[in-house]
Amino acid sequence: MDFNYSDDDEAFRREFRAWLGRNAPGEPMQNLAGGFEQDEEDWRRKLGWFRKLASGAWTCVDWPKEFGGRGLSILKTIIYHEELQRVGAPLPFIGSGPSLVGPTLMQWGTPEQKQRFIPKIITGEEIWCQGYSEPNSGSDLASLQTKAVEDGDYFRINGQKIWTSQAQYADWAFVLCRTDPEAPKHRGISYILVDMKTPGITVRPLVQMSGSAGFNEVFFDDVRTPKSYWSARRTTAGKSRSPP
Repeated sequence: MDFNYSDDDEAFRREFRAWLGRNAPGEPMQNLAGGFEQDEEDWRRKLGWFRKLASGAWTCVDWPKEFGGRGLSILKTIIYHEELQRVGAPLPFIGSGPSLVGPTLMQWGTPEQKQRFIPKIITGEEIWCQGYSEPNSGSDLASLQTKAVEDGDYFRINGQKIWTSQAQYADWAFVLCRTDPEAPKHRGISYILVDMKTPGITVRPLVQMSGSAGFNEVFFDDVRTPKSYWSARRTTAGKSRSPP
């Protein structure tokens, strides 16, 4: 097996290295690579660097071209990260949009959801957090208790999430909610997109002994979100049901 990079791979390296030479930050940013910035200034630096990468179409590079990525191969993606590390400017963890929401919408989202959300994930215009863990539902996520009850064209969400990274900066959240309380606990759960500016949402940072406040508690008190932000899957019988 040949573990060497091809001529095409090395041409890609030169292209990205040249762009970094013109645009990389003047000071190393390794401490901003994770999701636990110390303060709002750190967050602004991370967001600014992500948006600078976006200006050159250098975010979400392994996404398919049809969704705004570059469709890079595994080897080119490795080169991409090598070059970021070389200049001390790794890709910042900027919410859960590039890593989790975007790929999920590509696979399961409606055409309207893809058009509405994916472009702003790539540019960093909208930041996402995830509403998964709860005070009594961490490792056993299927035991979650946050509920979403149908109300005409909306869901009403009530419950609490915890350890929500970067919720204090997020524009949107994807929230796991129990929509069918009669179903077995590993079913009856839906993945619902929620605007974090919706009335009834309260975010409380969890300050750690280091001073970092990357984690948060998030409370949902009768939060109304449109059903258009939820995508039901279809069974072979043609009936809709919430995703497992």
